[in-house]
Amino acid sequence: MESAAKNWYVLHTYSGYENKVKANLESRSQSMGMQDNIFRVVVPEEEEHENKNGKDKVTMKKEFPGYVLVEMVMTDQSWYIVRNTPGVTGFVGSHGSGSKPSPLLPDEAERILRHLGMSVRHADIDVEEGETVKIVDGAFSGLTGKITEVDNKNMKLKVNINMFGRETSTELDMDQIDKLD
Repeated sequence: MESAAKNWYVLHTYSGYENKVKANLESRSQSMGMQDNIFRVVVPEEEEHENKNGKDKVTMKKEFPGYVLVEMVMTDQSWYIVRNTPGVTGFVGSHGSGSKPSPLLPDEAERILRHLGMSVRHADIDVEEGETVKIVDGAFSGLTGKITEVDNKNMKLKVNINMFGRETSTELDMDQIDKLD
């Protein structure tokens, strides 16, 4: 029996194909019904600003060219689907001959995701608009608020909180909230 733990793995791809691999993997996950095993796919990149001919130009620079991060539950089927995605040359940390790769250590994954400004844990919290939640992290920690918008794809929510007698809308990561009992 395989464990159903979600972990981050690193894929090696053809250089320049990182975004194509991300798109392919996301569509394969949907079309092959693997949404419960393949979650987020991330191409680590950051904005680079340069001044060309007096114009500020913003480009996205790959932090790890040739690599893509994938959050998944490692099963025979999910491993097969990811490994056989066009553009993927293999998993980092795999010893070949059909052996499953080693996941990133939680603190390694956390460091990379935080650097990219992303939520560290994939909130396994099921919330919907209209629900009242408790904020457990960030500037509004300790307050409660009502959810006005849920963005599961980007793991964000809009929550109305009461500040100084007025309702104020704030955007939060899903891992910044907890359900009220």
